Amino acid sequence: MGRIFVVELEGRSYRCQFCKTHLAPAEALASRSFHCRRGKAYLFNHVVNITVGAQEERQMLSGMHTVADIFCCCCGQIVGWKYESAHEKSQKYKEGKFVLERGRIVDDMDFSTGFYIDTRGSMSDAEDA
Repeated sequence: MGRIFVVELEGRSYRCQFCKTHLAPAEALASRSFHCRRGKAYLFNHVVNITVGAQEERQMLSGMHTVADIFCCCCGQIVGWKYESAHEKSQKYKEGKFVLERGRIVDDMDFSTGFYIDTRGSMSDAEDA
């Protein structure tokens, strides 16, 4: 097994709720209006410090997609998924983007004080059918 090199991000970022590893810079946030079976989620243009699982076909509320679960590279917890491909033309904008589940990340608006904002929301409609 090789070494894991963790990318540290400057400025505001989103981190793994479990081990506080940086996952995405705030400027990579593409949308806050996503949902999953465990609640709300955020769509990101890119993320760091993750490993990507096996691709699979999933039927979601927005249609059939090829996705792969993503995991924190440090603690191994699932933090969301990556859209590999969309079967419907209207959903192609998601391809190559990442979803981080709000219940699995924290927003470190002021990490220097050690104060974390928990971004977990209440349960909502599921993305997965």
